[in-house]
Amino acid sequence: MKVLAVGDLVGENGLQKLKKELPLIQEAEHIDFTIVNAENVGGGMGITKSNYQQLCELDIDVITMGNHTWGKMDVFKFINEKNIIRPANYSKGVPGHGYTIVEKNNKKVAVVNLIGRTDMGVLSDNPFTCMDNIIKRIENDVDMILLDFHAEATAEKIAMSYYLDGKISAMFGTHTHVQTADERIMEKGTGYITDLGMTGPKESIIGMDISASLKRFVTSLPERYKLAQGDCKLNGAIFEIDDESCRTKKVYRIEC
Repeated sequence: MKVLAVGDLVGENGLQKLKKELPLIQEAEHIDFTIVNAENVGGGMGITKSNYQQLCELDIDVITMGNHTWGKMDVFKFINEKNIIRPANYSKGVPGHGYTIVEKNNKKVAVVNLIGRTDMGVLSDNPFTCMDNIIKRIENDVDMILLDFHAEATAEKIAMSYYLDGKISAMFGTHTHVQTADERIMEKGTGYITDLGMTGPKESIIGMDISASLKRFVTSLPERYKLAQGDCKLNGAIFEIDDESCRTKKVYRIEC
């Protein structure tokens, strides 16, 4: 099975880039399963109902979220749908699901969403023990487990990769909007990359307008962020997972 994971959508321009490029990538790469992180698609923070409906028109199996899950009030209208998940280690009782199971190509594929705790500004449960509990709950009912770990610290993501090596098929990081060049197959067969990158404006500071972002850094004044304009790029990674062992046999980055 070939799994495509697409990095954080940033704004409606990023969504338009996805709509243009995704079908081409899926056809050229013979993609079987697609995951897209969309927590920044609604004006750079959150997701609207219109954004969600447009994503549902594409061949996307699972939409993942992150620290801006609740950035738009619209999200409460659809967060309980099966094809969208928010971090599983959010506080108990919040709406939505932390993982979902999709049957594709005669395989049951579980996709899990977690959020990091280092420099994230979100009160959340321990992602390591949360993942342990999820694996125990579903491991006998699924063939593959894939994880979107939405975290700031590279060390936290790398630690998770070692912790889960051999327990899941693949793990990819999101949130920093900068694609890392460390894709690899772990010793026990788990595919990994620290961050997928983003799908949004090329000439920007992680998707935001350069002048507004620079003013915040230079003056320390609370300048309001605004989305950058112009041409967009799409970042992601493809994991080729063996159908028998359900371990990753190849992983590579994409950018277009």
